[in-house]
Amino acid sequence: MKPISSEQEKQDRKWEEELFREEPDVDFTWKVMQKLDYVSMEEPHAKVPWEAAKAPQSKWIYQTGIAAAAAVLIAGGAWAAWDRTTEEPAQSPVNAVNIPPLPDIPVPEILRYANLADDYKRLQPLGLVLNPNINIDDQGYKLKIENVLVDGSQIILMLQQTAPDGLGIYALNSRVDDIHIMDINGKDVATLAHDTRPDSGSLDKLVFQLHRDIPDEVIVRGEFGHLNVGNGYGYDVNTKTYTDKKVSVDWSFQFKLDMTKAKAMSVETLMNTPYTTPEGLELDMKQLVQTPNGTRVDLEVNLNDQLRAKAGKDWEKSMDILYHIEIPGTNEYRIFNGSRPNARYAKFRYRDWSQVSAGGPLKMSETWDPSIVTLNAENMRFVLDGYTMPVKEEQTLDVDLDKSKEDVNFYTFASFKHLGDQIDLYGLGYQNVQSSNHQTQGGSKEKASLVLEGEGVFQNEFYGDQWVATDPEGREYAVEVMGIREAPNNKEEYVVKDLKFIVHGFNKDSGTKLTLKRTIVHRDFRDVDWSIKLANYPTMPWDK
Repeated sequence: MKPISSEQEKQDRKWEEELFREEPDVDFTWKVMQKLDYVSMEEPHAKVPWEAAKAPQSKWIYQTGIAAAAAVLIAGGAWAAWDRTTEEPAQSPVNAVNIPPLPDIPVPEILRYANLADDYKRLQPLGLVLNPNINIDDQGYKLKIENVLVDGSQIILMLQQTAPDGLGIYALNSRVDDIHIMDINGKDVATLAHDTRPDSGSLDKLVFQLHRDIPDEVIVRGEFGHLNVGNGYGYDVNTKTYTDKKVSVDWSFQFKLDMTKAKAMSVETLMNTPYTTPEGLELDMKQLVQTPNGTRVDLEVNLNDQLRAKAGKDWEKSMDILYHIEIPGTNEYRIFNGSRPNARYAKFRYRDWSQVSAGGPLKMSETWDPSIVTLNAENMRFVLDGYTMPVKEEQTLDVDLDKSKEDVNFYTFASFKHLGDQIDLYGLGYQNVQSSNHQTQGGSKEKASLVLEGEGVFQNEFYGDQWVATDPEGREYAVEVMGIREAPNNKEEYVVKDLKFIVHGFNKDSGTKLTLKRTIVHRDFRDVDWSIKLANYPTMPWDK
């Protein structure tokens, strides 16, 4: 990342610090988040490798993604969410009931900015906040690790990274796979998960989900012996300016965490509740884990032979479950995942697809925050509402460009209906557009690619579909789809405005007839009937 000049680099990095670290006053932020509690929000993009990217509501959606527009589009989604805070909620914001008040104790600033204040207040009085006192300084580049949050389910690390001038940097972002949590024999006992809550601390925050059979002591090791900070980050202590020098630092660390108290403060309940949907998805809840900081369910997902034959490539990376939690005694009803009104995401989410290619299960975990789902509630029930996954389901749409009119806004010249989805095309044009591999299609107006315009209503997930186009001679063209997805309607359908099909390489010389074909549909399956009563106990280890 070589700057035009050292001074320009410093200014750029100050902007980076403002954009990615600073936040409004914490109390103000909390009030805003309370107003947003009823808003159905999709989880933000994250660095966790398993996390399938989902596009927030009211923003541009790219079928294969165009990185150059991502920042603008995300900002648009954030503005849409903010704007909705001025509306009256469809229902009152929901919170768990009968929650003991959290202790009034000071919270380290970095944890407040990372939306971990409540987590800290729950765990610190129980002795579940540990300080490894990692403070590394190499050439003025500092790495600090303190206030590690632990329980019988997760370990949360905050990596404080600063440059010699005190500004924050994120040198470890691409190297998180080099951080391991192991037992004394070097076996990994935790895997990276994801905190879905909106915050600006996600670039510093790592959440690791512990495997079963937690050892009494774990070793946390970071292997960063030759960490490249980047070009243009060389710091001259005399002039207090950055140079073009390439900088490499040693930020390797290792420390131990005593897990005996965390294990004693958790309750694990093994389960065996297999269920197979009519389409052939096999689901089994394997374990319930309850800690002072949340309730976690572990599930395994597999496909029978028939459904596996229909599944799209890498189905496990896009598959999700739709469910709700019922607690009759407190009238709690919490909807999780998908596009449904008032849906939310679990606080921590975990996916492990390492065994899928060999025919093994997709492993997933969902951890609910105590402020949303009451801990150890009586008669708590997990109810499956459906699931989503990409499948091979082909349907074609013949398009005759000659049928379009000049006043295209009032004329639909092609319609597509398939599996509850409907698309109407009412306009077309030719544009020099950039494909997802960042190559411009065509060098002149005459060679610009065809862009079909319309709108659609989708019962299935819009973002995972795949399309191709063919001309009458059988030539195939790559198709990219984009549009503005609005909030779901009262039928839980996606309404997509300004829908565009970009047919790369199909220009004015290619003719006036073509066939669009949807080859992969990200299906929304609702034909399910499965619910499970979750265990509860008279007392919990952390009760006082």
